[in-house]
Amino acid sequence: MAQSGPVFDVKGFGAKADGVALDSAAINKAIDAAHAAGGGTVYFSGGTYLSGSIHLQSNVAIYLAQGSTILATNDPQAYDEPEPNQWDKFQDYGHSHFRNSLIWGENLENVSILGPGRIWGKGLVRSQRAPQPGQRQVGNKAIVLKQCHNVVLRDFSVLMGGWFAILATGDDNMTISNLKIDTNRDGMDIISCRNVRISDCTVNSPYDDGICLKSDYSLGFARADENITIVNCQVSGYDNGTLLDGTLQRKQVYNNAGANAGPTGRLKFGTESNGGFKNITISNVVFDYCRGLALETVDGALLEDVTISNITMRDIQNSAIYLRLGSRLRGPEGTATGALRRVRISNVVVYNADPRYSSIISGVPGHDIEDVKLSNIRIYYAGGGTREQAALAPPEDEKGYPEPSHLGVMPAYGFFLRHVKGIELNDVEVSYLKDDLRPAFVLDNVKGADFNHVKAQHAEGVPTFVLKSVQDFAVTQSPGIPDTKLKTVDQKEF
Repeated sequence: MAQSGPVFDVKGFGAKADGVALDSAAINKAIDAAHAAGGGTVYFSGGTYLSGSIHLQSNVAIYLAQGSTILATNDPQAYDEPEPNQWDKFQDYGHSHFRNSLIWGENLENVSILGPGRIWGKGLVRSQRAPQPGQRQVGNKAIVLKQCHNVVLRDFSVLMGGWFAILATGDDNMTISNLKIDTNRDGMDIISCRNVRISDCTVNSPYDDGICLKSDYSLGFARADENITIVNCQVSGYDNGTLLDGTLQRKQVYNNAGANAGPTGRLKFGTESNGGFKNITISNVVFDYCRGLALETVDGALLEDVTISNITMRDIQNSAIYLRLGSRLRGPEGTATGALRRVRISNVVVYNADPRYSSIISGVPGHDIEDVKLSNIRIYYAGGGTREQAALAPPEDEKGYPEPSHLGVMPAYGFFLRHVKGIELNDVEVSYLKDDLRPAFVLDNVKGADFNHVKAQHAEGVPTFVLKSVQDFAVTQSPGIPDTKLKTVDQKEF
């Protein structure tokens, strides 16, 4: 263990580490002592530390040695009660309350959780409603950091982290590196944070999102997720626990309809989106047996200046690429529809994407997604679409929850573009593994669409493009498709 400053072994403060005796009091005494000394490292040697709420402090590092486990108890009395939040109607319960957690810190600086040990949220619950008077609840989050700065989370693993393995809200200057998270709901939610670096993390979360950027109203004001990098990570939806034990099983049976179809496990912006997303870059991410990349803003905020590159995906359970601007507008009175613009996605390979949902880029009437460029993208869809599906008209669902399945089966197998202004597809190729009778591309209410060097498999008698209410359309240097420029189109297939 590399460290500077004094070390405070929790066993020296009475921790038993036998997995039976509750060690929360001893752990918190060690943290308090380190803080009182001006800072230091709180050390967990090998053993299992049964615990309720652990209170982080400024200038204190938690170090989990190899063979050490912090085990969440299922005793409600061991957890701090959820604090009141007058803004809780604007986001889900889990986002609105922070202290009903295994490990939490608020308004701190210089905080670290380090080391190759494990946090096992065995006693945590996956969801909660507001408690009744006099009712105590088990914690529902593994790690919570609220309005902290200078934070480092590195090298440990999390098993079954409850509603959130990591919930970071309103934090600045955070490094998250080399974590292995195998959890029963969200992996990490980075909410209204600035200057965040996420690298070399593996997140398996079959029942919810893996790495998720959000910007809710839980702080009582809107604050963007801003200046964020995500690099060299993997997200997946294997059965819970089978990432950490190395078996990578896919035995779980999922509901085949609605938002619960298939594992989740993806990288996503949204769905909480009051403050927006700005100046974000994502590179070198592997998606395996999970949902696809999702960028969403539906609660009045801006999503802008995003670059995403070097992505590989296999066995994708809904849209490989999903960009959604909506008007749910869950926020204070007067909240207006936001904007989604200046997004670049490049160097993407997808194999065996869900046949029901093409990639989707969709705004809502009166609010276009703007200035999107897709380049060097290769997508193999599972195929199997029918002529009846090709005739479908997806609902607008302006105020709905942003999820590809809520729009239903798509009339295109490759890309469905609606309410978009200024989009380019360069060196994009789509095909299917099983015959599909839908067109590759459907454009509806699109202004300014340039397709260059695009390749698309299509069945005999099935058009490559279907255009509805399209302006300033061009396709060039695309094999099997004549160069075409159209100023205004009401309805056209070719």
